[in-house]
Amino acid sequence: MNPERAFKFKAFSVAQDRCAMKIGTDGVLLGAWASISQNPFSVLDIGAGTGVIALMLAQRSNAEIIDAIEIEANAYEQCVDNFEASDWNDRLFCYHASLDEFAAEIEDTYDLIVSNPPFYEENYKSKNTSRNQARFTDALPFQELLKHTSQLLSEEGIFCTIIPFKHFDAFLAFAESEQLHLQKVTFVKGNKDSPIKRCLLQFGFTSEQTPEKDELTIETKRHQYTQAYKKLVQDFYLKM
Repeated sequence: MNPERAFKFKAFSVAQDRCAMKIGTDGVLLGAWASISQNPFSVLDIGAGTGVIALMLAQRSNAEIIDAIEIEANAYEQCVDNFEASDWNDRLFCYHASLDEFAAEIEDTYDLIVSNPPFYEENYKSKNTSRNQARFTDALPFQELLKHTSQLLSEEGIFCTIIPFKHFDAFLAFAESEQLHLQKVTFVKGNKDSPIKRCLLQFGFTSEQTPEKDELTIETKRHQYTQAYKKLVQDFYLKM
């Protein structure tokens, strides 16, 4: 499929030609995995990009307020268009702002906050500024993300994110410094023989004595998906 064209899900489509970062497994995993068992009234997607995670949560939940923040101008405009084209446009709203600007202005808190943050902090960067902004942690450092998430999260709310496994310990330490306690983690592997690549994490102000831990393997072999992965994303991907 041409990545510049709209990506079609079962219940909505996502245009992505103006976004530096296209639809990827990480965002879809987070949108499908994030818990809605607490029936959130309000949701916030930090660094929305195309808006896919917010759209998935609009499909999955009855949340009346689903807000998103996107700092990059082209991605913001695309996110707004994707929201308006969906069946849930009355519940979705995107702000063109940085996280610190948004946090300084907003007094409300959210029951569910999600973020698929940038995390390529290696020295190499491309000449594409908007792609760099979408991919590198200096656009949204983990400490900044967690500081403002702690401010914007309701007392009983939860924060869900996806990060590389190599940052797991550091991210937990940053979270604890903001009184955000790990409640659940799913370690993600490409296949049964590959190392853990990603962590899906759930945090809240309520401390769990023993956080819930499990593992998700995506493929049995190339383009052949595990039953667990198919069950997680089957309401979204057309061919699942």
